[in-house]
Amino acid sequence: MDLNSSCVSCSETEKMDILEEYDMISQEDLDDIKESISTQDLPSAINTIKDYLKKQDLVELNIGVTGESGSGKSTFVNAFRGLGDEEEGSAETGPVETTMEPEAYLHPKYKNVKVWDLPGIGTPNFKANEYLELVQFERYDFFIIIASERFRECHTQLAKEIKRMGKTFYFVRSKIDSTITAEKRKKNFDQKKTLDTIRDDCKNGLRKIGIEDPVVFLISSFELGKYDLNQLQERMEKELPQHKRRVLMLALPNITLEINEKKKKALEANIGKVALLSALVATVPVPGLSVAVDLVLVKKEIETYYNAFGLDDPSLQKLCEKSGKTIEELKSLMKSPLRFGINMASLVSLLGAASVVVAENAVEYVMSVIPIIGSLVAGGMSYVTTSTMLKRALNDIAEDARNVLMASVGTPV
Repeated sequence: MDLNSSCVSCSETEKMDILEEYDMISQEDLDDIKESISTQDLPSAINTIKDYLKKQDLVELNIGVTGESGSGKSTFVNAFRGLGDEEEGSAETGPVETTMEPEAYLHPKYKNVKVWDLPGIGTPNFKANEYLELVQFERYDFFIIIASERFRECHTQLAKEIKRMGKTFYFVRSKIDSTITAEKRKKNFDQKKTLDTIRDDCKNGLRKIGIEDPVVFLISSFELGKYDLNQLQERMEKELPQHKRRVLMLALPNITLEINEKKKKALEANIGKVALLSALVATVPVPGLSVAVDLVLVKKEIETYYNAFGLDDPSLQKLCEKSGKTIEELKSLMKSPLRFGINMASLVSLLGAASVVVAENAVEYVMSVIPIIGSLVAGGMSYVTTSTMLKRALNDIAEDARNVLMASVGTPV
């Protein structure tokens, strides 16, 4: 087998795509893992790999939500985490200020994501610098500043101080659903024109009180999938450090087609990492290790897919309550072979199907562009097999999520 000539037909771009995938794991990490598992028995080796994958779930994302009393801070905190105001674990809401000190609310699925409900601003003696010191500003990745009507001096004071301290903030105009409902009474109602008017009014108001080039996002916490959620998500994702973008995307409720597609891309980015670990394990001469680890890795990833897309049973039940659909109706739209359960039988079937497509030229290609695996056939085959399994599963599950989402909002599938 001529490894040097096997990739003649492969473009440099394709090589770089693969190299970018494996670059997500450092050589030091790979060496440490390989050294650890080479002397372990099968159960211990599997646990070592699982522990490594858990590390990426330890990356914390802290979001500070602030604004005046009654602006809808707590409702936004709940909606961002996919919860209603009266569900278990939700932030307390009410017509008067209910938050006296910063309180962290964990995401129900991702405990490394904390949405902080911060005390209200706007008191007569409000001082932004003292407020930020009180809420310990350094622990937040970014702030969301909420107003239910016009932004006032207290909002801009806070924004300027946040910027001076090197943090990011976003202006959110809340309760858009209430404004739209009121405007609909007018005979010449035009929703787009109404939204543009609200946005422009907010921007002009912010300019008058000192913000040079304001960006305002219009949000309804009761209809989070409408209005400017996608634009807000794009801005947050763009301005977050690389290692926190994935955390944000997985934590967002899967309520728009745009978010559905971005979740898929975020999850795709992890496939190369998992496949490389699979390839690494295949180079360790422990009987039965490679297949056992492949099944563990794939099972964990597929469970992540179902949770991220909201196709787990608890998430589907919530969707039924909101949409009026039955869980049987929603599940009937799901075509993935794994829709009936993620168990060893279904995973072995998936593994068998993936193995069929591992042709000799594919193995040669992978070995020629991944120097960590080198010329070890076992490593190359394991990489391609695991990648194939996960890509197929992710494509199927993302399509199921898309169909369920469209049906739940009344769009024909």
